[in-house]
Amino acid sequence: MGKNRPIKFRILELFLDGEEHWNYEIVSKIQEEYNMQGNYGRDSINFDIIELASGGMLRDLEQRVDEEGIYKKGFLLHKYVITDFGKVRGSDACVRYV
Repeated sequence: MGKNRPIKFRILELFLDGEEHWNYEIVSKIQEEYNMQGNYGRDSINFDIIELASGGMLRDLEQRVDEEGIYKKGFLLHKYVITDFGKVRGSDACVRYV
């Protein structure tokens, strides 16, 4: 579904549901949609999420260490929500909730 748009736009689109999402939930969804399996794909998508957060489009709500290896054992998991600015930028980019 998402392959028709840039990954960052698709990430914003997934957050437009207004819900809070852990980074690993979004990463796994994008990996599946864009066929980006493996560590490089995982880390590239996570970096895109970090860039969206640093740009003010996502807000980091909670962190915890990945003790179980859900995403990457020993690393931090982050829970994000889209900001009003992210909604506006997503709208400007013609991203909409699907």
